[in-house]
Parts: sequence; structure tokens; C-alpha cells
Amino acid sequence: MILASIPSPDQGVWHLGPLPIRAYALCIILGVVVAVWLGEKRWVARGGRPGQVSDIAVWAVPFGLVGGRLYHVITDYKLYFGEGRDPIRALYVWQGGLGIWGAVALGAVGAYIGCRQQKVRFLTFGDAIAPGIIIAQAIGRWGNWFNQELYGRPTTLPWGLEIDPEHRVAGYEQYTTFHPTYLYECVWNLGVAGLLLWADRRFRLGYGRVFALYIMGYTAGRGWIEYLRIDTVQENDVFGLRLNVWTSIVVFLFGLGLFLWSARVHPGREETVFTGPQPDEPSAQKSGDSEAG
Repeated sequence: MILASIPSPDQGVWHLGPLPIRAYALCIILGVVVAVWLGEKRWVARGGRPGQVSDIAVWAVPFGLVGGRLYHVITDYKLYFGEGRDPIRALYVWQGGLGIWGAVALGAVGAYIGCRQQKVRFLTFGDAIAPGIIIAQAIGRWGNWFNQELYGRPTTLPWGLEIDPEHRVAGYEQYTTFHPTYLYECVWNLGVAGLLLWADRRFRLGYGRVFALYIMGYTAGRGWIEYLRIDTVQENDVFGLRLNVWTSIVVFLFGLGLFLWSARVHPGREETVFTGPQPDEPSAQKSGDSEAG
């Protein structure tokens, strides 16, 4: 059979008794699990201690969820505030609406706090978890498929995404198939993850350069994919471009600056991932006292 279109799921919520099981939430959770699992393997291989990625994730994940929701609500406030809107829906994370920019920014703050507690290098930790983060983003995008949201322009391509009438953007009700931007981003992110793993192994990158490549790789893809979208979110363009496109450009330049700075100031890879003695290791002072005794 030749693919004629991609069908959308009939539903994105299942009920286990009174408990709703939402596909969007499951995609986010699965992404987090994969990111922590892969990050743990890479962190230990780099010289870190088992369990530290999970300990730091306890800080990073909640911060990331709050940051992602804040970014979404602030930039798409018309969905929740104003005449005829219900502000309490701004808290309904399970219905979709997480801005990756806010998630990464505030998630990084949480990760920094966790790294300080664990006495490990923040940029080195970022290098270890970067491939897992973008794989998690690839998995999380499937939540948009279940919710029939954030799709692209109408298309007659064989892989056009079928959207039910009640989920079609105003002005596009007469079309039935649209660009599956969730799929484009998923494939792009997996490709970037492969690039990060290859580059890190080939060049032994350190001091945040893998994370910088992640930033550049993701934003390069997000820029052109965002340009395809027709949702009314951030519908007011800035100099002809959507806000998320401008954000992609600015964040890409930040990633490029981080990569160039790191390569110049800290060529090579770190000799240790730690910034101080670990909880069950004797400090330098205690070690000296012991030898003196």
C-alpha cells in the first residue's frame, strides 16, 4: 500500500476508572525516563557516580515543567485571559502547552542547583545529558499528534496529517490534511541526537560543547519547522517572522557563542567531572590529617 495520509488518533485520553490517562502526559513522562536513562549511562562513562543524574533530575524536571508552562502561558496569554476565557485553564498542563524555551531555561536553573549540591561540573553535566534531552523532545512531540495540535500548512503530500474538523485552525476548515510538523521535529531531533553522539565520540568534546551543539542543532530545525505552522499561537509576527523563529535565531547564536568560547578557553575534555570531594570521599584536609597521624 502507498501511504496516502497519516491518520490522527481517535482519542488522546483513556479512563482507568475515575483516573484519566492522557497520551500527552505519557509522552512527556516517557521522554524524561529515556533522557535520565541515557544521561546516566553517559555520565557514568564520563566518570560520574551512578545515581547522580537521577538526583539532579529531581531538581531539573520540576523546574523545567514550570518554565515550559510559564513560557507557553506568557506568550499565548490570549488562550487563557480576556473576555470569555477561563484563567484557571492556564494550570491545566495535562491538556498540552509546554514551551521548550522556558522548559530548557528553567530546567537548566534546576540542574545547576542539583549540580552544586552534587559538587559536579554544570557544563560537563550538560554534555552528558544533551543527547537524552533532544531524544526526550522527539518523544514528547508525539503528544501533539494525540492532541491534533501544532500542525503545519495544508498539504497534499502522501504523508499529510489528517485533522478532524473540530481541531482545524480557523480559516482552514476546508482542508483535511496538513504538514505533520510533530513528525518533522521528531525525525530532526533524532538526527541531531545521532550527530551529538557521533561528534562527542569522534572529537571528545568537553566543557559544554556537546550541549552547545544541541542548542544549535535543535534551533536550526525548529526555525524552519516553526515557519510551516499555521496555529494562531503567537499570530502577530515580528518583522515577518513568528516569535518562536526569532527565539530560535537568538538561542542559536547563544549556542554558537558558547561553543566558540568553550573551544577557545577550554580545549579538550575535563580530567574530572567533579568540583569537590563527593559525600563518601574524605576531603583533602582530612586526608592530610590522616596521613600525618
